[in-house]
Amino acid sequence: MFEGQKFDSEKPRFSLIPQGTLQPVIRVLEFGARKYSENNWRYVPGAYVRYFDAAHRHLDAYWRGELTDSETGESHLAHAICCLMFLLAMENEKPEQEDTL
Repeated sequence: MFEGQKFDSEKPRFSLIPQGTLQPVIRVLEFGARKYSENNWRYVPGAYVRYFDAAHRHLDAYWRGELTDSETGESHLAHAICCLMFLLAMENEKPEQEDTL
């Protein structure tokens, strides 16, 4: 029997992401897209600092025992992950932010 080959040893292994962790993040992103517009976060004035602050507010709420955001019903951790993803995207797209910390 012939064994197939696939040369993917150097490619990202998305299977390492724990199951069930992306759906809440996607729901938060979809909520934001409905409320504001898709990719609105890219155009927020002072976005770098504001999303840094927002990530910390969500982490603080979670740390104090408030598991879900009152507006969305989603995990504060999912909200914090979204904020951190925005920061990472901004860092990758424009390494020198005008309003960095």
